[in-house]
Amino acid sequence: MSFIHSTAACVIQRGEHFLMVEEQRGGPHSVFNQPAGHIEPGEGPIAAILREVLEETAWQVSLTGYLGVYVFHSDSGQTFHSHGFIGTPLDKLDLALDPDITATHWLTLEQIRSLDHQSRLRSPLVLKRIEDALSGPCYPLTVIRE
Repeated sequence: MSFIHSTAACVIQRGEHFLMVEEQRGGPHSVFNQPAGHIEPGEGPIAAILREVLEETAWQVSLTGYLGVYVFHSDSGQTFHSHGFIGTPLDKLDLALDPDITATHWLTLEQIRSLDHQSRLRSPLVLKRIEDALSGPCYPLTVIRE
């Protein structure tokens, strides 16, 4: 029996750079992603992404928009419904990062595209969310009824 994973991810931009997390996922190379994670029981997407960003990057952010729901089917047959957000960095706190995160980086779009060509993005949604944040429609956070 399979089920749908409900997740949230946030595109955080400062100037020409995007906040990315680097994770070791068991392969020969680390992979890169936006701050992202599963929505916990009893939690809505907005609360989840604010928590995930803080846990994975130690940054407090202000959410400025909603990109929508991205549906992703993994090669292993899992289905993810990922809520995409746009955020602005506010404060970097002195907190330990989630143990799954090996580092955080501020990368340019060109650097992220280079990682994509090297198959080092966690999923195809990573680059898609950034491109959508730059050019696609963005919705007010009020479309989410928590």
